[in-house]
Amino acid sequence: MAKVKELSEAKIRPIIEGMGYELVDVEYKKEYDGMSLIFTIDKEEGVTIDDCEKVNKAIDPVIDELNPTDDQPFTLVVSSPGLDRQLKTDRDLKRTIGKDVIVTLFSKLNGKKNFEGALISYDEKIIKVKVKDEEMTFDRDKIAGLKLVIKF
Repeated sequence: MAKVKELSEAKIRPIIEGMGYELVDVEYKKEYDGMSLIFTIDKEEGVTIDDCEKVNKAIDPVIDELNPTDDQPFTLVVSSPGLDRQLKTDRDLKRTIGKDVIVTLFSKLNGKKNFEGALISYDEKIIKVKVKDEEMTFDRDKIAGLKLVIKF
């Protein structure tokens, strides 16, 4: 399964980025109705259904030619990350500086796994968040999840 994801991502990333989108994630997974190859895209102003359709039409013939599943049936899906998505890339983090996030850790720190606060900074190893009046530093490899706080 990793081969399908890696092969597809390597071939499709330049196409998606050339269209002005960011490729956030590629998944090849079993769904209730069979296997799905899912490309999650994003852009600054957000992704519409028209964006997903446009990207799907652009990559569909390339995926057919690439044949990453060795003729095994699958559904090609292009989707937006959604409001409550995980922040995975440095580009996600850059857009989120100063905004409230929820950090979920694999293991408890000070008796807690979840911390909410404003994202201050990040680098390849750490994330800094202002939790209440305290600046906290989290090792990125200890973070199970990182999401934007959604306020309505």
